[in-house]
Amino acid sequence: MRLEEYWGVGPKTRARLVDELGAERASSAIERGDVRALTDAGLTRGRATHILRRATGGAGMETLATPDAREAYKDVLEVVVEHALTQRAADRIRVLTPLSTREAMAGRLDDVFDAVEIWDGLDEAEQAEICEAYERYDANDGTEKAAVEAALELRELDHAAGPFEPLASLDADTLETAADALGAVDGHRLGTGADDELDRLRSALGAVEDLDASATELVEELRSEGVHDVDGFRDAFEDRILSETDVTIEQVREAMPRDATDAGDFVAETLRSLRIDLQERVDEREERIGAELRATIEESRDAIDRAVEIVDEIALALSLARFAIAYDCTRPTFADADAPAVSVVDARNLRLAAADGSVQPITYALGAHDVDSGPETAGTPGQERVSVLTGANSGGKTTLLETLCQIHVLASMGLPVPAERATVTLVDAIVFHRRHASFNAGVLESTLQSIVPPLSDGGRTLMLVDEFEAITEPGSAADLLHGLVRLTVDRDALGVFVTHLAEDLEPLPEAARVDGIFAEGLNPDLELRVDYQPRFDTIGRSTPEFIVSRLVANAGGRSERAGFETLAEAVGREVVQRTLADAKWHDAAEGD
Repeated sequence: MRLEEYWGVGPKTRARLVDELGAERASSAIERGDVRALTDAGLTRGRATHILRRATGGAGMETLATPDAREAYKDVLEVVVEHALTQRAADRIRVLTPLSTREAMAGRLDDVFDAVEIWDGLDEAEQAEICEAYERYDANDGTEKAAVEAALELRELDHAAGPFEPLASLDADTLETAADALGAVDGHRLGTGADDELDRLRSALGAVEDLDASATELVEELRSEGVHDVDGFRDAFEDRILSETDVTIEQVREAMPRDATDAGDFVAETLRSLRIDLQERVDEREERIGAELRATIEESRDAIDRAVEIVDEIALALSLARFAIAYDCTRPTFADADAPAVSVVDARNLRLAAADGSVQPITYALGAHDVDSGPETAGTPGQERVSVLTGANSGGKTTLLETLCQIHVLASMGLPVPAERATVTLVDAIVFHRRHASFNAGVLESTLQSIVPPLSDGGRTLMLVDEFEAITEPGSAADLLHGLVRLTVDRDALGVFVTHLAEDLEPLPEAARVDGIFAEGLNPDLELRVDYQPRFDTIGRSTPEFIVSRLVANAGGRSERAGFETLAEAVGREVVQRTLADAKWHDAAEGD
């Protein structure tokens, strides 16, 4: 495949990749999903990631049908990346995409939970040893030598199951020899330690070059020591070279000129001849030893490549396992296409959990689910495929949509989900649309162009639409939203529509219901107390009395307070007073 045929590779990117890698290596790096190869060639990490996502998982990326769905996908990946063992594992996580088949998802889940079982079964000391091995791997930039050394270290830890099982197929002796050869060869040059004789010759050459750099001072120094006749100067010069360089007396005498005109010429010619002789010896030795070492590397190529692959696969598997354990994730169930459903029991929003860890778990379900009942206050979810979600501002409605999107995206990538239990139906399009408070015809048109076509294309769709009414007039919004709900039902799609216009949508189609989230008052800090768990088949209650209560309590002066008390009369003075009294009671109860 030609480079320019890959998504995102234009003429400038192609030219850069060809210059740095060559067309064949660049194409191979893209097919392998190798972020590092592309960034080493000069691409930014973000651009490399975008190219590789499309190249390795283009079909899966097409299921993310809206910008908000793609943003939720990126947010999920960044949470997973935080648990990566290596930078290379982090790069590989960033290019994971929704998979195309249920079998592929199940296979990845099998691998992740094999790794979860292994990692969870290790004690802290064993986990630390593995992390330290990968820290050394990362510190050495994940080179082939670093990978081979990591493979040898991991073999010595004697973990033979799950992701570690392939290590048993590696031959330790071959890898040790390869590691030595890789360590000795640094690009086109041999490093220090590659060969003792080569190191000795280089040291001798360096010493001679140092003497040559101060040849004039050396002549003066020898003369100042009282050496003036030719034989005495020759002997003193010979002694100085032998004492300060690792060359033989034969080499020195062979280098001395027989026709030098004066002492300076004699010293310069001798040192020049020594430099030429030593440089030739260094070059000859380096070429011979280098050829031997490169031959060793080539003979070990299969073992090296296999070690690199295994070390990276272990790092990826353990990184995903660490994520799953950190968020108490479980294996999702995939519902049959002829009985579509999406259901979660005690689901947690990853973004909130990653931020502070304090998240109220949510149970929610649509379609042919098997959730017997929700929490005590919620009731039992019906089998409707579409819901209209209502309730208080700041009540977690958008977060619920985001959570459902996160769980569907994770499941479609073959990754564990942050819920006690979750069931999803694989869909052709995830339409996630956040609230965008831009009130103009252009935004309305672009929004409809974004969310309607996936419903009309004939594939299975999951609709997660937040406060559609924010982008057009209330009357028109209710009509359009009712049309979207009806279209979702007619197309056998699954969907949740967040709105404050539920009462204006009646009558809903038979396959749709209304759920609600309720605010419960103010806490002692006068912050809204909300039960984020939706109540099924119930319109959520708005909270103006709670907001007005807070404004009355926080009023900055008498006139300001009087203004807010006028609003309190409008929403119900008794309700406002009761709200403030409840807040004080909770404060006192917490003090006790």
